[in-house]
Amino acid sequence: MPRTLVTGGAGFIGSHLCDKLLSLGHHVICVDNLSTGKIDNIAHIRDERFLFIKQDVTNYLYIEGPLDYILHFASPASPIDYLERPIPTLKVGSLGTHKALGLALEKRARLLLASTSEIYGDPLVHPQREDYWGNVNPIGPRGVYDEAKRFAEAMTMGYQRFHKLETRIVRIFNTYGPRMRLHDGRVVPNFIRQALAGEPLTIYGDGTQTRSFCYVSDLVDGIIKLLLSDEPEPVNLGNPAEITIMQFAEAILRLSGADVPIVHEPLPVDDPRKRKPDISKAKRILGWEPKVGLDEGITQTIAYFASRLESDPELKHKHD
Repeated sequence: MPRTLVTGGAGFIGSHLCDKLLSLGHHVICVDNLSTGKIDNIAHIRDERFLFIKQDVTNYLYIEGPLDYILHFASPASPIDYLERPIPTLKVGSLGTHKALGLALEKRARLLLASTSEIYGDPLVHPQREDYWGNVNPIGPRGVYDEAKRFAEAMTMGYQRFHKLETRIVRIFNTYGPRMRLHDGRVVPNFIRQALAGEPLTIYGDGTQTRSFCYVSDLVDGIIKLLLSDEPEPVNLGNPAEITIMQFAEAILRLSGADVPIVHEPLPVDDPRKRKPDISKAKRILGWEPKVGLDEGITQTIAYFASRLESDPELKHKHD
């Protein structure tokens, strides 16, 4: 049975990956310092093939015994997190990635790096293909995340070219689903939390900016396909169904049944105006494309958040 390490395994996407890998017969080691991940996300796992280690990968990363795969997902991923934790975000993208790659080299394990569509910045090319180098402000407030991921990609390719290490890089576009945090600052939990609480939906800017939302189960399937593929260079994974933020707000109101107004606030600095993945490479190389439609995915996500609020109404008012 493969033995697989998931850094950031108690996070939103990381915890879903742990579930999927276990279902595929892997022994899974989950490492997380719980700065943004939550034990609740993995508390349901009762499997002797699963081990959780609380550890900060920027300080130390060593696992006893053999490893076949390392999935490096440790990092703050929402604006509220990386704006509150700029230095740890830069450190996990640089030092944390260095330690993960060093461990992979020692164990001769294949490493998959979780990168992001944010490496494209506020794109001047639309939709974004893997050969686009991006339009990033390195000293803007979002630069701590964007540049950490760009550096992580560069270091991963360095290990691949110099050390002949087997590496894979996934560029993740907006993903949503159960286990997102209610107050993580991203548009999906923001809108759903506000709708369920009977509060106005807050749109930053005029709402004409676009996003493309991929349901988490689709993303995880794509990540596993990439991990097991022979593709050594970055691959976009996301849903190319582009929608404006205003249209998305209207969909949340329709699916939640909430009767609340929409209010507008100023657009944050360097917020990208457009975001849409070109997934032709993923289709061609992995035979992958998303299957879950927006209505289906949002309905499941609303149900998850509703159950969370019902079990702990205080979550409406405190940072989750």
